[in-house]
Amino acid sequence: MNKLFAFLLLFFISVNASQAQKGAPAIRRIHPTNWWVGMKNPNLQLLVYGPSAGRLAYSVNYPGVTLVKTQTVENPNYAFLDLVIDGSTRPGTLQVVGKDGRKTITRSYELKARTAEPKGRGVSSADFIYLLMPDRFASGDATNDKFKTMADTSASRTSPYLRHGGDFKGIIDHLDYLQELGVTALWLTPVIDNDEKLKNEGPGRQQAGYHGYHFTDHYTVDARFGGNEGYLALANELHRRGMKLVQDAVYNHISDDHWLNKDLPSKDWLNQWPAYTGSSHKEHALVDPYGAEADRKLLLDGWFTPFLPDLNQRNPFLANYLIQHALWSTETFHLDAWRIDTYKYNDTGFMNRCNAALLEEYPNIHLFGETWVNNPLLLSYFVKSKVDYPFKSNLPGSLDFPVCSAIYDALNQKFGWDEGVSRLANTLAQDVVYAQPEKMVTFLDNHDMNRFFSVIGEDRDKYRMGVTWLLTTRGIPSWYYGTEILMKNFKEPSDAEVRRDFPGGFPGDRHNAFTAAGRSKSQDSAFSYVKALAQYRKQTPALHSGKLMQYVPQEGVYVYFRYDAAKTVMVATNTGEKEMLLDTARFSERMAGFTGARNVITKEVIGNLAQLKLPAKTALVLELTQ
Repeated sequence: MNKLFAFLLLFFISVNASQAQKGAPAIRRIHPTNWWVGMKNPNLQLLVYGPSAGRLAYSVNYPGVTLVKTQTVENPNYAFLDLVIDGSTRPGTLQVVGKDGRKTITRSYELKARTAEPKGRGVSSADFIYLLMPDRFASGDATNDKFKTMADTSASRTSPYLRHGGDFKGIIDHLDYLQELGVTALWLTPVIDNDEKLKNEGPGRQQAGYHGYHFTDHYTVDARFGGNEGYLALANELHRRGMKLVQDAVYNHISDDHWLNKDLPSKDWLNQWPAYTGSSHKEHALVDPYGAEADRKLLLDGWFTPFLPDLNQRNPFLANYLIQHALWSTETFHLDAWRIDTYKYNDTGFMNRCNAALLEEYPNIHLFGETWVNNPLLLSYFVKSKVDYPFKSNLPGSLDFPVCSAIYDALNQKFGWDEGVSRLANTLAQDVVYAQPEKMVTFLDNHDMNRFFSVIGEDRDKYRMGVTWLLTTRGIPSWYYGTEILMKNFKEPSDAEVRRDFPGGFPGDRHNAFTAAGRSKSQDSAFSYVKALAQYRKQTPALHSGKLMQYVPQEGVYVYFRYDAAKTVMVATNTGEKEMLLDTARFSERMAGFTGARNVITKEVIGNLAQLKLPAKTALVLELTQ
């Protein structure tokens, strides 16, 4: 009997100990994963996560670091530690200590010294940005194409919806090509972990997160691209070459496979609705002086898709989490600029606060949003503006959808009062609404649009005119990978059709368009045109940073000048179907004192500027001479 009693006692003790162990507090994550001494803002909020982590009593003992407050939320697995790191703090490893009765948990946390590597340099109108999708550009390491430990273990170039294996090493291997083209800055679609299951986006369309816009862990760069180390290697190689790096930010949403979504800190971490509610996508609701609050809420709080939870940036803990991640990324990977995805869907107050934090720490950094709006007045609401809006945005620049749309009309419509190339001149005339129009980022196409070459009917004359406008008008030009070799397609049946692999970037490719020998005659002609204009632009301050004077288009002919004290460049385009003889007396305000010119592309010397012959569908870029 005594033996049975002893056995039962030991059994119950063992069961109770096991149950206690299951509920024992633990620390699984601390975000940010590290920080730095010497930051301008001394405040840091640590997100601490683990079973019952919110029930621990925390302390930090490190010279110069003060734990001001510990805050908890409705989910007991989270605690938020507010630290102050004073200016005297030295680099080192502090201990985050959490106590629960007799149990003590200690986790190391590193405070690093800030490095001297360039970061936050910004991009300007002197730059030429190249946008690429890492998975579809080039593969340099076949061993990282897929991992058995990840939610999506597939990779196959036979499917347009799966991952294809492009990576950072592939990009590094082709930086010579980009520099030959005249590229000075690289913008990659998001590189953050997209460790998610395949998403069902229609019949037969099990799509992977190859594009990068479905975050699952903010502090991990996707291993299939090369991870954190590979990304830093790319950043360092770009900077060694004098090039710059632009990171793609997504503040609006996360993947439903994000670890935070699987165990929400609080219900208001997301914008919650009684049933799934999509965004209206109607930005007018924010600008309209007669607009309804319900419409503003639908734009901002509605979700993109059922599998992209919409983040509530009014939650102060979430706001800090996103802002600190932006600072951490800039410091860790030596970023020079940020492109901000889905800008108009974000809480405006949050975005101003996030922008201000980055600009305070990195005064020269450039921030530009993706606000898909084709009207300059509406777009000006989302950037620094001269319009007297009740809300004042502090965003320096934006992707210039109005100019892109106007270029399409200029190339595809017949000339008219407001049609054709008149639309382009009229759109630029509305720059009066922007505080800094030179910081707008111009483009011809991108990963969410039909390919430029297809939109203009694969017309090579129109192609040269569009390229000329992009690389000679005001703003910071951005280029979508492959447009220089006439990659084409419409988004039918899906976006994957405009995100095809760059030929030559993957083992087994039949053609290698990274080399002149691997390009067709038409591809090489397009490449050479872009290269000639981009390289000239890079070497000519008047063209990329000088003043702009445009003349009202007449009979389909559009003329403008870029100029400074040292040089004047004349751009003349004839969008019509017949040759025009251009009498230049009308442009005497800008041409007085010049007697000749040199064609930037053909190198032809022009000795008489009184009249210029403009063949149909022709663009001339002339450096005027005295």
